[in-house]
Amino acid sequence: MILGRPDPLRVEFHLLDRQIVDVDGHPVGKVDDVELARNPDGTYRITALLVGQHVLGERIGGLLGKVLCTLAARLGGGRAEPLRITYDHVKQVSSDVTLSLRAEVLEVPPLEKWLRDKLIARIPGSGHGG
Repeated sequence: MILGRPDPLRVEFHLLDRQIVDVDGHPVGKVDDVELARNPDGTYRITALLVGQHVLGERIGGLLGKVLCTLAARLGGGRAEPLRITYDHVKQVSSDVTLSLRAEVLEVPPLEKWLRDKLIARIPGSGHGG
């Protein structure tokens, strides 16, 4: 294990759908997809974690995937860009993915912002730590 990363790293087991937390343990989102780059020897390496309903919708496919993509585009003002976290910022992979930076420096995906502002904020006690 190098830098707290499993060896060998299996994308579908170690990364997809894992909770991402910042260096202080605050939630950032879930890994909805990953970005890969091909090495000269034909192997692949992870270059970024992708977070956002549009990439999740593309990964899921079918009717549910189309609904997620449409919802992400509508709430994003037609913009369907995912939150892209370069893999260099991954500090550790365990039951969650820990970043080496704080959540404040990352852009919040539009659907997550809308859910946080319009739905979660209305739940009594949602603004208080447990």
